[in-house]
Amino acid sequence: MILSTTPTRPTTTLTINTNTSEHRRHILQILTQCTSISQLKQVHAYTLRTTPLDHPDALFLYSRILHFASMNDLDYSFKLFGNLENPNSFIWNTLIRGCAHSNDRKGEAFLLFQRMVKSVEPDKHTFPFVLKGCAYLFALSEGKQAHGVAVKLGFDSDVYVNNSLIHFYSSCGCLKDARKVFDEMPERSLVSWNVMIDALVQSGEFENALRMFSEMQKVFEPDGYTMQSVLDACAGLGALSLGIWGHAYILRRYESFLDFDLLVNNCLLNMYCKCGSVDIAVQVFERMNRRDLNSWNTMILGFAMHGEVEAAFRCFNQMVSKRLMPDSITFVGILSACNHRGLVDEGRSYFDKMVSEYKIRPVLEHYGCLVDLLARAGCIDKALDVVSNMPMKPDAAIWRSLLDGCCKKNADIEFSEEVARKIMESEGSDTSGVYVLLSRVYATANRWDEAGMIRKLMTDKGIRKDPGCSLIEINGVFHEFFTGDTSHLHTREIYEFLDVIEKRLKAAGYVPDLSHING
Repeated sequence: MILSTTPTRPTTTLTINTNTSEHRRHILQILTQCTSISQLKQVHAYTLRTTPLDHPDALFLYSRILHFASMNDLDYSFKLFGNLENPNSFIWNTLIRGCAHSNDRKGEAFLLFQRMVKSVEPDKHTFPFVLKGCAYLFALSEGKQAHGVAVKLGFDSDVYVNNSLIHFYSSCGCLKDARKVFDEMPERSLVSWNVMIDALVQSGEFENALRMFSEMQKVFEPDGYTMQSVLDACAGLGALSLGIWGHAYILRRYESFLDFDLLVNNCLLNMYCKCGSVDIAVQVFERMNRRDLNSWNTMILGFAMHGEVEAAFRCFNQMVSKRLMPDSITFVGILSACNHRGLVDEGRSYFDKMVSEYKIRPVLEHYGCLVDLLARAGCIDKALDVVSNMPMKPDAAIWRSLLDGCCKKNADIEFSEEVARKIMESEGSDTSGVYVLLSRVYATANRWDEAGMIRKLMTDKGIRKDPGCSLIEINGVFHEFFTGDTSHLHTREIYEFLDVIEKRLKAAGYVPDLSHING
């Protein structure tokens, strides 16, 4: 048999021996040499001519052809599938997997599964593919149906099926269900722990993620995937010392691992930036052999977060000079940097450049940055103009930015009250911050009676301002404290020591800046 190729390439000639004993081996051999879907179609045509459907090897050979086709052309795979009589579980699984891994046909994975259970019993390899498709589409009901079938067939004890269930439930926001599957697993692999730890991190349960990591270390050595989740948890908590430990652990265990693992390096950048150690993040960034857009975005956001505006601009310019196109996240970072310094003209310029030069459609976050920038600068009318011309409905954060700006610029009282109503409509019952801001508007305008009425209204309704919160880490244990907190066992000693610190600060001449305290 001759496989024809494109005219620009030399023709590949492969002779197939039609002897029955060698037939299967030769077709499998030529399959492995296929480099395009057109060549695969030639092999398929040859197999049709030489292998009747009642041939002992027919189902196996066609299943292998379908396997190769599913990775390149799903439409062709479905045509192949439609011509097969009584496909076995491997063939069903192959097509389901192809759909689950595709960009635009993931929903068909479950539809195929529904057809499959009516003719062939699924095996343990079926469920990971089906659940992957359901997880991507957040198809909770469909995934639960697949879970029920897995339990009915006795696959609820299979480690691979359970790992897929944990990922599915966590992707759909059902962390309790994911944890239940994990806790009831008779056997856990490193992947089981990794998926569960990652699920906790993605749900914002950073402390629980680190506790689970500590448990995992008793039975498994962490790998690169584990450390990504651990570093993200440290970033979420601002746990610098633990993040440094994680960095050292990676260097110690994997030696040159950081030279090639882009994802772990990006996690390190994120962790150091969010923990306030931008200088160390810069060192990691400069030593990276390879950087992607996420690497640059993380640094731009990190610089912006900590007020290093010029560094954020330089980083943006360097990225563009390397012909790397900025995306929506890049401009959130740049606009945040402008906001931090109050650079109104620069912020508007970057916003316009994002739209006109880079053809990026602004989203709520971009409008939020621009409105906050204008409101902080006292340009309430311009900020309101941006809000009025937004193509989407403003969220509570944007209205809050306007109301906060009203506090600082003796804004029209009626306008401020209208903005406050907008926030209450957006946030429902969570309105404590709105009352505080509105009372500040009245106080700024010397309307003390109205300010007092707001405070009385808060008292009568039992509304309290959300207390400030601090979290510190000591020897791997996290301690959380709220303003006015008296729940700690050593509350008396803590407050006595705070009094000592306050007296020493005053003696040293320290005067706190209270201008930004709301209320």
